[in-house]
Amino acid sequence: MSTFNVGVSNRLAVTGSPLSPKTLKAGIVLLDPVSFTPSRVILLQYTPDQLTRSLKVQSVTGDTGDKTEPLRLKGPPEESFKLEAELDATDQLEFPEQNHNAVAYGIFPQLSALESLITPSADQILATDSFLAMGAVEIAPMEAPFALFVWSAQRVAPVRVTEFSITEEAFDVDLNPIRAKVSLGLRVLSVNDMGYAHPGARYFMSYLGKKEALAKFAFGAEVSQSIDQLGATGLI
Repeated sequence: MSTFNVGVSNRLAVTGSPLSPKTLKAGIVLLDPVSFTPSRVILLQYTPDQLTRSLKVQSVTGDTGDKTEPLRLKGPPEESFKLEAELDATDQLEFPEQNHNAVAYGIFPQLSALESLITPSADQILATDSFLAMGAVEIAPMEAPFALFVWSAQRVAPVRVTEFSITEEAFDVDLNPIRAKVSLGLRVLSVNDMGYAHPGARYFMSYLGKKEALAKFAFGAEVSQSIDQLGATGLI
C-alpha cells in the first residue's frame, strides 16, 4: 500500500512545541474496487482551515407534489464536501539531501496522486482499446478506485470526486510546481447510489451510524426541561 503526502510542509514539526498534542491528518484512502483492500493513502499534511458541507433533502413531495405524506423521505440526503488543500515544497527544498523527490519533481508527485482520483490508469485505457480491437460489442466503463474521505474517526465516508481544480502558484528553475492550491468537491456515496449489496455500502452505514450515535449526545436533557428552556411549556 502506497502513501502520498499532499501539502508537504515541515513547519509544524519545526516550530511546534514537543509538548503540543499530536494533530491527526485528513486524507483519502483508496480501496481496490475488486478486493476492497486499501491500495493507496493520500494524506493532507495541511489540514484545511475550512470544510464546507451541504446536504440536499431527498423528500417525496419534492418530486411528486404529493401533500398527503409531507414527512416521507426517499432516503438519506445527498451530502457533499468542499475543501481547499495547500501544497508547498518550500520546506523540503531547504533540506535537499533529505528530500530528493521534491528537488527533482517539486510537487508533481502529489498533484499526480490527487489526479489519479479522477483519471483511469494507462493499463485500463489500453485494455479497453484491446477489447474494442477484438470486436467487443459492449464494454463496461472503466472503474475508479473506491475512495474513503477521512476527517477524524467520526467522519469516514465513501465519496466520489465531483469537482477538481488546481492553481499552481510557484515553480522551480526546471518549471516543476513547488506551491499550489487544490480545490476538491466530494459527494458522499450512499446506499441509494450503491445498493445495500455493494461492498462499499457498509462504509456508508457505518458513517450514518456514527452520526446517529453523536446526535444522542445533543439530547442529554429531559424533553420537558428542554421545552421549558424554549418557553413553550404547555404549548407542545
